[in-house]
Amino acid sequence: MPVFSHVSAISVSALLLPLLANAQDTLPNGKDSSQHLKEIIVTYQAGKATPVTYQNFNMKVLDEKNTGQEPSFLLSETPSITVYSDAGNMQGYSYYRLRGMDQTRINTTLDGMPLNEPEDQGAYFSNYPDILNSVSRLQVQRGVGTSKNGAASYAGSVQLFSPEAGNTASTNLGIGYGSYNSFRIFAEHQSAIKNRKSLYVRASQVYTDGYKYHSSNNSQSVFVSGGLYYDKSTWKLNVVAGHQQNGMAWLAVADSLIAKDRRSNANTRDEKDRFFQGLVQLQNVWQPRSHVTLSSSLYYTYLKGGYDFDLNNYLGLASEGNLFTYHFRSHFGGFFSNYTLTYDRFKWTSGIHGNLYTRQHKGTDNWLGELYKNDGYKNEISAFSKIEYSLHRFTLYADLQYRYTTFDYKGSVTFDRMNWHFLNPKAGVSFAVNDHASIYYSAGRTGREPTRNDIFGGNDDLTADSSGKAIIYNRDAESVVDHELGLRFQQRHFTLQLNGYYMNFKNEIVLNGQTGPNGLLLTNKVKSSYRTGIELYAACQLHAFTFTNNSSFNHSRIKEQATSFSPILTPALIINQEVAYSHQRLGLAVSGRYQQRAYIDFANEATVKEYVLLNARAQYTLGGCTLSVFVNNISGARYYNNGAVAADGTRMYFVQAPRNMYVAFKYSF
Repeated sequence: MPVFSHVSAISVSALLLPLLANAQDTLPNGKDSSQHLKEIIVTYQAGKATPVTYQNFNMKVLDEKNTGQEPSFLLSETPSITVYSDAGNMQGYSYYRLRGMDQTRINTTLDGMPLNEPEDQGAYFSNYPDILNSVSRLQVQRGVGTSKNGAASYAGSVQLFSPEAGNTASTNLGIGYGSYNSFRIFAEHQSAIKNRKSLYVRASQVYTDGYKYHSSNNSQSVFVSGGLYYDKSTWKLNVVAGHQQNGMAWLAVADSLIAKDRRSNANTRDEKDRFFQGLVQLQNVWQPRSHVTLSSSLYYTYLKGGYDFDLNNYLGLASEGNLFTYHFRSHFGGFFSNYTLTYDRFKWTSGIHGNLYTRQHKGTDNWLGELYKNDGYKNEISAFSKIEYSLHRFTLYADLQYRYTTFDYKGSVTFDRMNWHFLNPKAGVSFAVNDHASIYYSAGRTGREPTRNDIFGGNDDLTADSSGKAIIYNRDAESVVDHELGLRFQQRHFTLQLNGYYMNFKNEIVLNGQTGPNGLLLTNKVKSSYRTGIELYAACQLHAFTFTNNSSFNHSRIKEQATSFSPILTPALIINQEVAYSHQRLGLAVSGRYQQRAYIDFANEATVKEYVLLNARAQYTLGGCTLSVFVNNISGARYYNNGAVAADGTRMYFVQAPRNMYVAFKYSF
């Protein structure tokens, strides 16, 4: 499309201009260099006066807990997030939901670059194993939040930020081993800023046999980030690549099989998957004047892989060695550029973003060969403008985004390109009660287009009716109006964040508890629904002890004609409580999680039961050596946290691991 070509040219010009303008710049001091890098973060992150609901992770604590597990498990320690894994333990494929909504409704970015796949709108951490090992900052926004690039921030957003260089160099070597033959080996090095340059490199190997039978995960990843610094301009290049091979375990297991053996896997031993995904991102921050900053970025992502599917096994028939394989290959390229004007009481940021995406889908049979091939095309362009203005104790906030996206398909069935236009307004106010406390209110609306899976009704290749006309299951966008009211309190040893929310949906696309012909989860469109609740984060430090609580209460309803019921996989109450002790070289912590029951069908008859988890960790540091021991599910709770109901009424679940251990060693110098 011509508009994408013109905007791409503008973006390239915006990226190159600072390079020409700063060709004679001298070496800056370390403080200026790090400040330039942080300008990229400020564009999208919420600050203490921004009237949206958010939580910044304590990166020191995150590093202590991180053993290479899927990030979903660490995210689940914040309010309103549930998690489950295919294999039953913490490595391999895992999935999380925010306020009961799945990952396709959660915007995920790295330094502002979209990580969600445009067609299915999901972001898969498993394709970038051990990525949290290289993250310098992490912010979760709940609700529509601030405007961001890529997939709609419908349930919320997860913002990752790449390593930040400083004035000192560091090297870390780590190794860990635990239950189910799980291990991680990694090495990373961060140089200091020297001669205008810095370099960060990290490589990881992660492996597990999985709790379920033949559910192994074998993953490798690298993360390279380099910086170039001038007085008024900073350049940064990120290169990230991940490769994984898995034994499949994405089918829920019938309760009758679980009763016989909790490690049963409903997938066959022959079903495998393999994926490679890599990204490259070039960023520039240019500050021509003290009040003006221009941040620009170009990015590209490549994905190739596929997974096997045993249709006989899926249908409950005897396997005969016949495997169907779904193959995927995608190219995803884009840009964004943001202009920020900052004064004492006033900050105005405007930005533009656009990308082009193509993905080839191919289905093959190991007996019959290639059965079909098609291509999906997803393009989008968006622009936003937001302003924060301080007036005495008040901070006034307004944010307006326009987003236009298209989807097209080229295959055996004629398809008319789909187009969606979204205008997403947000506004709010924050009031500083005193130096320690503030209250805020915000209201925002955002819209979201259906995924390819929603449009095709779970089919990987478009189907046609008897007249040859394409069968379209859902083409309508969904929208939400989100109200957030909260209190923030911060003192030296005590932090409190308390908020309430009310999300009113129109044409919400919700999971119906069933799976489609390719095993992917199916959805229904509901005319009227809402989600409301209360969320709490509290942390208190008393001498060597730290008490942390992340809790949430959710009340959600779907209305269909005269019937009202609860959405699936949305527990009403979640409590995360941790007590940590730290003194000199020793650290100890015990954490508990209570999750109330949740429905797994529209009829609200089948549930995953409530459960309580207890975990513990111990850490001892001597010099540059750190030894950590983790014991998960201390009580050996026999639980599951996701499931489905088959067409014949069989209840099927995803079993999670009983008591398990992990030991990690890290050497830093």
